[in-house]
Amino acid sequence: MLREKILAALLFVLLIPLPFAHAQSDYQRIVVLGDPHLPFSTERTSDPDKQNRIVAAKIKVRDDINAWDDVALVAVVGDIVAETGIPREYDTAKLYFSHLNKPLALVNGNHDFAYTDIRGPNGNFPRGDAASRRLKLQRFRDTFQMPALSYTKTLGNYLLIFLSAEMETSRYLLQYSPEQLRWLRDQLARHPGQPTLIFTHPPLKDTLSHYNKHANTPGFYAQPHEEVQQLLSDFPQIRLWVSGHTHTPATNPDFASPINWHNERVLNLHNADMDRETIWTNSIFLHDNEIVIKTFNHRTGEWMENLERVVTISR
Repeated sequence: MLREKILAALLFVLLIPLPFAHAQSDYQRIVVLGDPHLPFSTERTSDPDKQNRIVAAKIKVRDDINAWDDVALVAVVGDIVAETGIPREYDTAKLYFSHLNKPLALVNGNHDFAYTDIRGPNGNFPRGDAASRRLKLQRFRDTFQMPALSYTKTLGNYLLIFLSAEMETSRYLLQYSPEQLRWLRDQLARHPGQPTLIFTHPPLKDTLSHYNKHANTPGFYAQPHEEVQQLLSDFPQIRLWVSGHTHTPATNPDFASPINWHNERVLNLHNADMDRETIWTNSIFLHDNEIVIKTFNHRTGEWMENLERVVTISR
């Protein structure tokens, strides 16, 4: 407990926020953070030295982003907290993001609300009941002062939709409620000609191979997938689906692959988690007629030129 408090303190003492000024440019830049798992996941490693290095790597990501003067928005695609969504984890997450000097938009993930406070005897994560989930969904909103779990933003010519999971009971790990899907359909119907990006935790079905036991299985893609597929078909302005959840690293062939395209029109942008010593972030550059995606290695301080992707926008 004491060690976690010390590490949490390190999340803010190593950085003094700088004034934010967005550089003038012909694009709008979004930096995507996948699965921060703050402060760190004990499920992934119990080695204190490695945990220290992981925390240091997460701080460096924040420092790097604060130093970039062209970032219009930082989007975080779920699993903000490490494991079970207890108050101590949320306090740490709030502290971490309070020293980010860019605008912030978040959606939740399963670790933010779906589990009981205490891990199971085998280290597993038992699912919480409806009351537990309701409490943690509210905790998520309260921590980040969000009027709603799902919401929209406009950036340049683009509509950004931030879609959290809100189901209090479900047979799936994550599922959008019927009310959410109606809300989403309504938002899209109001902006028929506006290219749209959807930020959410789970990816689309069949945009990854079965490279491990979880990838592209029902608990690890957007549910209910039939309704999601229909929605994507009905609204061709959706061009990018931005997700986390699968922890797909930039070294995996599926990170940037033809399989990421849904019906050759919607690109599922997968994002690596941050619970590692080498962290990659995707930057989305919104131009008038195209979306350019670049991947940055925060350990080496280099762009990974072989992973650059372009989505053309027809007008």
